[in-house]
Amino acid sequence: MARSVWKGPFVDESLIKKIEKIKNQPVKKPIKTWSRKSTIIPDFVGFSFLIYNGKKFIPLTVSEDMVGHKFGEFSPTRQFFGHTPADKKAKESETPVEKK
Repeated sequence: MARSVWKGPFVDESLIKKIEKIKNQPVKKPIKTWSRKSTIIPDFVGFSFLIYNGKKFIPLTVSEDMVGHKFGEFSPTRQFFGHTPADKKAKESETPVEKK
């Protein structure tokens, strides 16, 4: 279910404080965050973030296209390794081979 429009987007207060602190500094270090549920707002454009996915921090530089999305969309928590080799062999044997 989507968040109501009158409430506005959810952004963790700690992220807003960190952005305000870094805005005035010449060297912009990446900001570490565990808040995957926070929405990316226009103030975040151009900043680098390190988003925790449960195991490691995923680097992300925010662009204008990302505004309105959540941080969690850009740091996947699961990794697909492919199907087992036995499934591949079974699929190959099912397909008939044409002979001339």
